[in-house]
Amino acid sequence: MTHVEVPPSTSDRIVELLGAFRVPTLAAQVVGRFVEAGHGECLATLLELLEAEQAERSVRRCDRLLRASRLPPGKTMDTLRDHPFSRKLAQQIREVATGRFLDDAANVLCFGLPGRGKSHVAAAIGHALVQRGHSVLFTPTFRLVQHLLAAKRDLELPKALQKLDAFELLILDDIGYVQQSAEEIEVLFTLMAERYERRSLLVTSNLTFGEWDRIFKNPMTTAAAIDRLVHHSIVLEFNGRSVRAEAFEKSLQEEPTK
Repeated sequence: MTHVEVPPSTSDRIVELLGAFRVPTLAAQVVGRFVEAGHGECLATLLELLEAEQAERSVRRCDRLLRASRLPPGKTMDTLRDHPFSRKLAQQIREVATGRFLDDAANVLCFGLPGRGKSHVAAAIGHALVQRGHSVLFTPTFRLVQHLLAAKRDLELPKALQKLDAFELLILDDIGYVQQSAEEIEVLFTLMAERYERRSLLVTSNLTFGEWDRIFKNPMTTAAAIDRLVHHSIVLEFNGRSVRAEAFEKSLQEEPTK
């Protein structure tokens, strides 16, 4: 019986894919068994089928992640192209969108006045990460705080935090609008403390750190929250004119004269 030489790249990739599909016995034996039976030439076809299965699984996973993410539709990296960001900021956004910061459980902090594109960028980064297979949840901060506060009142706060822990990245949009009761601030701080150095946060805020005492009220709590966010963080500063104002002015210029 003639044995066909199987390229190492083919056999290694077959083993890698079957391992990813969680069929360890098949991964350990399939290449050797095919070769011993004289069907080594079939392994290339098998690899094609496994690659097709992997691609289909990836698509289905991204669809599931996107549904769970609550990301606003249309706020993607493609729709950011017309935004007048500085070269430095645009480069930072592209780097964050690779998702490498998730490996270190780092945080991303977006600061700037209203209308500068912070929420759009946060959503676009979320969309990019979902396409890379990462789990993301996008939520207005006040809404998540209300959810956690309700869970605490029902004695289910640990359970709620555990569910959030399933997401590699939580995007907390407009954290500056959370400036309510002590209970609400407490659950927000608890969330930050739970994720510290374990899971990443992306926060957008109209307030600089110097103004965060308006959110957390207590100076010690404010300092502790900032400390947990800044440690291992990437800061994106949104300066310049309002994106919405520029879009409005552009629309006026494009209106036909009567």
